[in-house]
Amino acid sequence: MCAIEAGKRGRSVIILERNDAVGKKIRISGGGRCSFTNLHTSPENFISENRSFHKSALARFRPEDFIALIKRHRIAYHEKKLGQLFCDGSSQQVIDMLKAECAAVKARIVLNCRVESIDKRERFILHTNVGHFECSSLVIATGGLSLPKLGATSFGYDVARQFGVKVTPVRAALVGLVLDGPEMKPFRDLHGVSMDMIVRGRVEFRENVLFTHRGISGPAILQISTYWKPGSEITLDFLPDDKDPKMLPRRFLQVWNSRYTLDELHDWRVVPSGTEGYEKAEVTAGGVDTSELSSQTMEVKSVRGLYFIGEVVDVTGQLGGFNFQWAWASGFASGRVV
Repeated sequence: MCAIEAGKRGRSVIILERNDAVGKKIRISGGGRCSFTNLHTSPENFISENRSFHKSALARFRPEDFIALIKRHRIAYHEKKLGQLFCDGSSQQVIDMLKAECAAVKARIVLNCRVESIDKRERFILHTNVGHFECSSLVIATGGLSLPKLGATSFGYDVARQFGVKVTPVRAALVGLVLDGPEMKPFRDLHGVSMDMIVRGRVEFRENVLFTHRGISGPAILQISTYWKPGSEITLDFLPDDKDPKMLPRRFLQVWNSRYTLDELHDWRVVPSGTEGYEKAEVTAGGVDTSELSSQTMEVKSVRGLYFIGEVVDVTGQLGGFNFQWAWASGFASGRVV
C-alpha cells in the first residue's frame, strides 16, 4: 500500500522482500480466503499504549476505500459474519491485485533479499545479499514475530533499536491459551469440541470456544488473548442465553458433571498458564512505540526519512480483518508523504 501510493506520486520505489514470494501472511489468512477488512472498523477495535494514535490513519483510509480497490479488480467477496469480508475465491487474488497496482506505478519488487545492515548518512544505505541500495525514505513494514515459519523475525524491532527508537514489550496475540493444571486433565479428551459462549477478562467477547489438546482456542479465546496478561483469570459462561444445559455437547456434559455443578456453567474461572506462542499467534501485540512516530505520516520524529507501518508498530487489531485494515491504512498514510 505504501509503495502503491508513493508510486502514484512519481516516487521511485523498491520493495525488498526477504521471502521467495510476497504476501505469504495474506495467502494463509481467513483459511486461504483473506479476511481483508471489516465493515465495522473503529478505533475501539485496536489496542495500543496510545489509544488515539491509530485514529488518524484509520480515518483517512477506510474499509470502503479498500473495497473500492477490490471492486475495481473485480474480485468477488462476501461478508461472513460481524462485518468480516472474505474473497469468494482465493486470497491469492488480493496478492495479485496489490502486485498489479505496484506494477502500474513501476514499484519494483526484489525477492529473496536479506538486509544485512543499514547505514544512515545523507541517505540510507542498505547492504543486502543482492547488492547495495540507497534511499531518502526507508519504510519498515516487516510485521512482528508471529508465524516464524512464514519468515517472521525481529528485524523491524532491531532496526528501531539501532536508530534509538523505543519498542514496547511484545507478546503473542490472537492465539490459543494453554490450560495445564490438574483440573484440565479430563477436558483434554474433548479436543475438537466447540461451543458458543461468553468469555470475560478485561473485556468480554461472545463467539465459539474450542477445546484443544493443550487448552482452549477458537474465536472468543483468540480475541481475549490479546488483552490477557500472564497470571490473570478469565471466566467462561457456557450458557450465555440461559439455555438448557442439555443443549450442550454430551461429551462435554459427561466430563463437566463429574467435577462441577450446573451453576458453575455460568462462571467457570480459569487461570491460563500461557499462550501457544508465536508459532500459532496470528499477530504480535506491542512493538515500535507510537510516541516515537507521527500519527499523520508514520515517520520517526527523531530520524528524518525513517517510517514504521503495520504490525511492527504498537497497534494491534481484534480478530476479523482489523489488522489488515491497519496495514492498508498505515501504508496509505506513509505512502502519501515518503
